[in-house]
Parts: sequence; structure tokens; C-alpha cells
Amino acid sequence: MKDRDYMDLLDLQESIKESLAEAFPGRYWVKAEISSWSPRASGHCYLSLSQSKAGKQVAESRAMIWKWHFPQLKGFFEQATGQVLKAGITVLVRVQVSYSELYGVSLFIDQIDPAFTLGEKALERKRSIERLTSGGYMELQKELALPDIPYRLAVISSPTAAGYGDFCKHLLENPEGYAFHVQLYEALMQGEQAPASIMEALEAAAGSACDAILILRGGGSELDLSCFDDYPLAVSIATCPVPVITAIGHERDVHIADMVANTSVKTPTALADLFLEAYRLQDSRLDRLQRRVGDAVQQRFAGLERVLSQLQGRIRLGLGRKLSARENALVRSQGRISRGLLHKFSEVARLKDSAAHRLQFAASARLSQEYSALALREARIKATDPRNILSLGYVLVTGKDHQVLKTVDKVAVGDCIGVRFNDGSLSAKVEEIYSEKLDNNKVHIA
Repeated sequence: MKDRDYMDLLDLQESIKESLAEAFPGRYWVKAEISSWSPRASGHCYLSLSQSKAGKQVAESRAMIWKWHFPQLKGFFEQATGQVLKAGITVLVRVQVSYSELYGVSLFIDQIDPAFTLGEKALERKRSIERLTSGGYMELQKELALPDIPYRLAVISSPTAAGYGDFCKHLLENPEGYAFHVQLYEALMQGEQAPASIMEALEAAAGSACDAILILRGGGSELDLSCFDDYPLAVSIATCPVPVITAIGHERDVHIADMVANTSVKTPTALADLFLEAYRLQDSRLDRLQRRVGDAVQQRFAGLERVLSQLQGRIRLGLGRKLSARENALVRSQGRISRGLLHKFSEVARLKDSAAHRLQFAASARLSQEYSALALREARIKATDPRNILSLGYVLVTGKDHQVLKTVDKVAVGDCIGVRFNDGSLSAKVEEIYSEKLDNNKVHIA
């Protein structure tokens, strides 16, 4: 077997190290994404830098920041950008290429350019605005109109945010006493998860019967507020069927969420004033309408009073003429009636006298007839008076029940009977009875 030329691994590594040192003798600015981040208790920070294309990672390298650089470098970046230095962000760093026989190539970072990271954000923001403009999203919310009196307000905010408290206090404790219904929909208002959280709250608020949706976020760093430049969040705001009003950041801040919203103000109190002013505007309109109605009513009353006065004059004049004519007609009618009544009274008096004579004659004849009938009845009554009969020698016999006896059938032997005479009465006891029905051959007892 023929001997081959070879070299030790260490010799190879040292050769590579010398070649890298000759090829990269200085420090170089490198654009990369921090794919992993691992600060150590020793003070050093170990990280991985990578690059991707079309969603696929095409390069990666180990990197390290020594402990004597790390605090100053991290503090400088975060103060300048307002963004925490961590995995997932794209940075421009100055590196020195180093090679270790044990660990391979490493990049030692000694500087970082915060302006580059801000520029990357600005470029991404510019692209989002262009996409929203070309897609027609910028004007969708502007086409929605707030109600004249927006009463039900859905607020998307953190419940502990000072801005939310300022908004509620300024809105609900207004001196005019205007009433509002405020419903909070909690959401994260900064960080990577904030856009998704706000979109979820936006969807829930849009499903309620609200007049407007308010997105509140007080001041903060540029990074803290960068979630409001998120493209999907901007689309959700633009396509929301309810007017969305934003109050995000400071006066100098204008975010994409502000651009696509129906209306944008800069502070929570300014947002509260927006709704209070809407109520004041309606109050002012009602006051003007009330004055106009009052003036119109006064003018109408004045016109009616003039018409009424004219009508009253014409009516008074017409009534005077009518009354005069009526009075003349009445005088004439009164004369005719008086003459007619006198004639009628004379006729009635004549008829009355004639009727009186007829009545008197009829009454006399009727009285004579009644007197004759009465005398006849009196004679009949006297003729049938028992006392007259008794005076002729007849008697009246009563039985044991004191009833008048008209037949012997109701008397038995031994009964006591009463006998009434004209001049007295007596009682007797029946010893024998004779009846013509039964004793035809018997001689009368009495």
C-alpha cells in the first residue's frame, strides 16, 4: 500500500486560522438576524446570527459579546431604539472573525448600529403603507359615519393602563352629566403578541351593538408602539364594520393604525373630548332648534292673533247687523203672535165656558143616577140585615163551632147550639134531630 500525503487535524485548523486571519484582518459590519440569544451569568453573551431568503435559512454563525462590551452595547442599543435587544430582530453589528481549533469560526461583536434597526422598521412600515394604499384599505373606515350621539363605546386597552383610566374619568365625569356606556375589551398593547390580541378584541367588539370602537394606548418607546404598524392589524381595522377611533402614543407619533382608522386623536382625554363635543354639538343644535321653534310659534301666534282680531271685528259687525235684523223680525213676530194669542185665548175662553156648562150638566145627571143606585143598594142591604129578619120572629142558630147553621146535617144529638133572638140569645142541647131527607114520615119536632 502506497503511503499517502496527509496532515494532522491541528495543522489543518491552524492553517485555516492563519488563512482567515490574513483574509479578514480587520473588523467588518455585518447585517444579520439574531436567531438565538443567551446572556450568561459570567457577563458574556452568546448568540447565533443567521440569514434567510424566501423563508429559508441560508447562513448561520456563532457569535459572542464579551462581558466588557455587553452592558454598554446593550444599553446603547435599547436607549437609542426603545427596543429590547433579543432574538428575532435584524441588526447591523461590527464583528471580528475568529477561528478556534475546537469551536470553529466565531464572530466577536464589539459594536451595533441602532439606526440600521430603526431603518429596517421604517422600510417595513413603508411597504405596509404601500400595500394598504394599493389594496384600497386606507379609505374604508373613512366611509363609515359615527352616529350623531355615540352612546355605546367599545374600548380596546389594557385595564391597568393610565390612559384608559384618564379616558373614563374625563368622559364619564363630565360636568354636563352626559351619559355613556363604556365596555372594555382587554388586549395586549405592546410586544410581539399585541397585534393578534388587539385583532381578537377588535373582532369581539365589532360583534357587539356598539357605536364606535376605541383603541387606547398611551405614550411609549418607538418599539413599544411598533405593533400599531402591523399590516394584518391595519387590515382588520380598515375592514371593521364599526367606526374605529385610535388614540395611540404622543403628538409626534403617527402609526399605520392611525392612518387606516376612521378618526385618530393623540391622547385619551382628547378622545373623550371628541365624544363630549359630539354631545355638545347636539345640545347646541337642540338649543337652536328650540329657539327656532319658539320664534316660529310666537310668529304663528302673533299672526293668528291678528287674524282673530280681524275676524272678531267682522263677526261683531256681522252679528250687529244680524241682531238688528233679528230684533226687527222678532218685533214683527211678537205682534203677530200677540194678536194670534189674543184670538186664541178668546176662542179657548168661549170653549171653556161651553165645556164647563156641559160638564156641570153631565155631572148633575151622573150624581142623580148614582144617588138612585145608592138608595137602591141601601134598601137591599137593609132588607137583608139579619136584625130586621130577627125582628120578624125568626132566630139565628149557631153550632158548636159558633158558625151559623144552615142545615141539620152538621148537628148531632147531644151537641150544644146557640139560638139568637132579636132581643137576646140562649144555648140549648140537641135531644132529637129531624131531617126531611131521612125522616119523611116523622112528625116535625118543632
